[in-house]
Amino acid sequence: MSGFRMCPVGDQAILCEFGNKIDEKINDDVQALTRQIKSASLRGVVEILPTYRSLLVFYDSSRISYKKLSKKISGFHRDSTVQETGSKKIRIVPCLYGGEYGPDLSDMADQLGMSETEIINIHKSVDYKIYMLGFLPGFVYLGGLDERIHMPRLDVPRTKIPERSVGIGGNQTGVYPMESPGGWRLIGSTPLNFYNPVNNPPVLCEAGEYIRFEPVTVQEYQSIRRDVERGSYKAEFV
Repeated sequence: MSGFRMCPVGDQAILCEFGNKIDEKINDDVQALTRQIKSASLRGVVEILPTYRSLLVFYDSSRISYKKLSKKISGFHRDSTVQETGSKKIRIVPCLYGGEYGPDLSDMADQLGMSETEIINIHKSVDYKIYMLGFLPGFVYLGGLDERIHMPRLDVPRTKIPERSVGIGGNQTGVYPMESPGGWRLIGSTPLNFYNPVNNPPVLCEAGEYIRFEPVTVQEYQSIRRDVERGSYKAEFV
């Protein structure tokens, strides 16, 4: 694990900074430190929040001091055990591309000079790393989008984007976990709930996992959706 800088955030959090850019190696180090802290079950730590380039560790100051906790965190290092536990966990995410489920796909094809099928094939060919979650509960920020299908956000954002929409914004792709405003271009929809407050846990994915989109038909989409609503759908990993 490369070096990182620590500083207090308020009186009950520590920020561990690894860099100042979006970079897979930097994020690998963030995730490695996240696993170290979780595995250690450090006294007083109440929540861990990984981002693209940093890690925010919340703690109970009545149980441990900043000085003691920062010393413990600074002592972590990458070893073979961390490498092994950091192997890829790839979640299969069914996606119905185009049509009413992906209303911007046709326009993207025109602008990029590609067919819709070419865009779909490129989009589904990548195992996307979840760099972080944010913006909305369960919203995944995914790295690895092929530059051939990078597209700027819409000039005029939509006031309502349907929940479970799969979109592209700039050099990123992601899934809207709930209905919300947004400016990403919608290319499809997944039948999976990325956020459901009644589930345990309520958020489907974790930072550090990978997502692989798998095209499905309308009939397959509807069938999976019924299973999700009944609570009988089993997530697939490879």
